[in-house]
Amino acid sequence: MEPVRWGILSTARIGRVRVVPGIQKSPLCTIAAVASRNGNAARQMAEEFGIARAYASYEELLADPDVEVIYNPLPNHLHVPMTLAAARAGKHVLCEKPIAITASEAEQLREAPSGILIAEAFMVRHQPRWQRARDMIRGGDIGDLRMIQVAFSYFNADPQNIRNKPDIGGGGLLDIGCYAVVAGRYFFDAEPLRVISLIERDPAFDVDRTASAIMDFGQGRQLTFSVSTQAVPFQRVNVLGTRGRIEIELPFNAPSDHPTHILVDIPGSGGNSVRTVECPASDQYQLQAEAFGRAVRGLEAPAYGIDDACQNMRILDALRRSETSNAWETV
Repeated sequence: MEPVRWGILSTARIGRVRVVPGIQKSPLCTIAAVASRNGNAARQMAEEFGIARAYASYEELLADPDVEVIYNPLPNHLHVPMTLAAARAGKHVLCEKPIAITASEAEQLREAPSGILIAEAFMVRHQPRWQRARDMIRGGDIGDLRMIQVAFSYFNADPQNIRNKPDIGGGGLLDIGCYAVVAGRYFFDAEPLRVISLIERDPAFDVDRTASAIMDFGQGRQLTFSVSTQAVPFQRVNVLGTRGRIEIELPFNAPSDHPTHILVDIPGSGGNSVRTVECPASDQYQLQAEAFGRAVRGLEAPAYGIDDACQNMRILDALRRSETSNAWETV
């Protein structure tokens, strides 16, 4: 297909370190321009990555007729307004997670012009290990899926970091708790009916720094998770069925330069019941960009869009309501 021409909205670290290198690996994508409110930062990034044009304002990028798709990694409070601005300029948008700060804000994305694609950038759903694990679950390899356990943590006590600023959508639940929510929806192939949470806030920043939750998917299916922005770096996903389990190491930050693995444990065959399933080396950010590009070109239906993003935000809203109510909240 004709390569999709991308514009990068800001010089955010996730773009520089992960997304832009992933896009540039693909023969199906090209980066036409980058913009920042800091013109020097935009020019430096353009020079670093060999990007043809650098703009000193977001508006100039959105007005570039050569740009077809915008990648939006701005701070959370700018996700919806700048995604809508891009959509109204005729650009499709891949927006970083979380798509919004609240579900009601996410609903504003429905005001985008028809024919414009908008998706939330959960790259894990394009990762071969996640897809292989879900295929095994669907195929009954581990029996009926009963439980999912997710842990995700890192340490960040920087008062200047956007993740520690409550007024612009900081906090662990929006930053990494959203991945736990996606894991449940992805592997259960279902939506939670109710949720309950336990949230502890940083006394100085007033953002949630540690959050745990139970999500009830009905029919006896449960997801439990704990996430923290002030704990030792760690991440793991375990899915447990009636016959066996699947464990995904580094489920959210899979390396792109060598094969990755999932551990499959199906007891009863004698000896060590754990086997390693290898998946080929791949860049989940490249695969995400390619999938979005094929949807833009009309070669396949978009797998995820505004409906999916709004549903994820409704679940996160319910988890935050539970913090206040100290009770189960329906989604």
